[in-house]
Amino acid sequence: MNLKSTLLFGLTFLFTLHSLVLFSQESTLTSDELFQNARKEAFENKNYPVAVDLVKSALKKSPDYTDLSVFLGRLYTWMDKPDSARIVFKQLELKDVRDADFYLAYGSMEYWEDNNTEAARIVNKGLTVDQNSLDLLILKAKVQNVNKDFNGSKATLDRILEIDPQHTEARKLLIGIRDQVSMNEIGINYNWLYFDKQFEDNWHIAGLSYKRGTSIGSFIFRTNFANKFGRNGTQFELEAYPRLSRMFYMYLGAGYSNSDGIFPKFRSGASLYANLPASFEAELGFRQLKFSENVWMYMASVGKYYKNFWFNARTYLTPGENNISHSYTGTVRYYTKGSDDYLGFILGTGISPEENRENLFEGTPYKMKTFKTGLDYNFTIKSKNIFSITGTYYNVEYKPEIKDNQFDLSIGYRRRF
Repeated sequence: MNLKSTLLFGLTFLFTLHSLVLFSQESTLTSDELFQNARKEAFENKNYPVAVDLVKSALKKSPDYTDLSVFLGRLYTWMDKPDSARIVFKQLELKDVRDADFYLAYGSMEYWEDNNTEAARIVNKGLTVDQNSLDLLILKAKVQNVNKDFNGSKATLDRILEIDPQHTEARKLLIGIRDQVSMNEIGINYNWLYFDKQFEDNWHIAGLSYKRGTSIGSFIFRTNFANKFGRNGTQFELEAYPRLSRMFYMYLGAGYSNSDGIFPKFRSGASLYANLPASFEAELGFRQLKFSENVWMYMASVGKYYKNFWFNARTYLTPGENNISHSYTGTVRYYTKGSDDYLGFILGTGISPEENRENLFEGTPYKMKTFKTGLDYNFTIKSKNIFSITGTYYNVEYKPEIKDNQFDLSIGYRRRF
């Protein structure tokens, strides 16, 4: 016998011996003990085939043990064997199993396989067993979201937050779909910017907006009117938030003004947003402003939802001839009710293109040292009326060793219909 044959014989012998030992152990273990071993193989060792064998052995001893069959279906799902999982789940459904966990496992498998009509049927049937199951309700909201039933999804998420106001995933999903809930929205806002030293005149900016929600995302048309440096100007903007997939959506924006020195002549921007696991989110993009010359800014942010809180860190980097200017902002929001009811706190350095202070980017903005802090309060009345009040304090070193105290007060109202 050559070396190769000897090794092959040895491996075969060891495998057979191992199988005999396992068989001997399985024959003496109870179904619960086999179940525990299967869970250990699945969760700790990620050895799904062995876990399947252990569950099947347990089912031979306890064929009516529902939790075993549900776990077997889940194992097939994790092994990317949806047909095998579907056979197990259909057999359980024929038995008219009254177990919310079964409907969760079955509905989740169909949702992951993009069979959303079937997933909706299964989840709704499961909710007749346990109408307050948070796991089934969150799955229902996800299915409704994919099926573009945004109003239905909002109602489901609102119900979850009534049961558990600190449900992180429901909060994140609710905020993610708010632009698709109502087909139309009109808004008005006013900004008053006070300068202690840098400019003689205070700035006044008013805006009118109209938003249209569609199946692919929302579109916003906005007209801004401003009085800066004692002169008036007008700007027109168009923004879009197209949805690309369950994970990704975008921001696209463009603006135009023929009011030189009041607004940038052109502005544009784009961002890619990602909904990440563990209730994280991320954004990566750019903004461009055209005054006498183009100003390009590159930005990134990361956010995290935790119970009633949203934490966000954002940076803008603006390349210059000699160096790069930096803007950093940290935001914390505490949500009191739905997606538009919150109290926010802002702390940061530098300026950003979202602050109605674009004129400060002209010249050499990287020489300006800016500290800012502010409070933001949003609240709704009868869900369709949204009010906002924001106050921000800036300390700006606009010339070497010369600082200015500046205040920005903003109020707004939006109506959905």
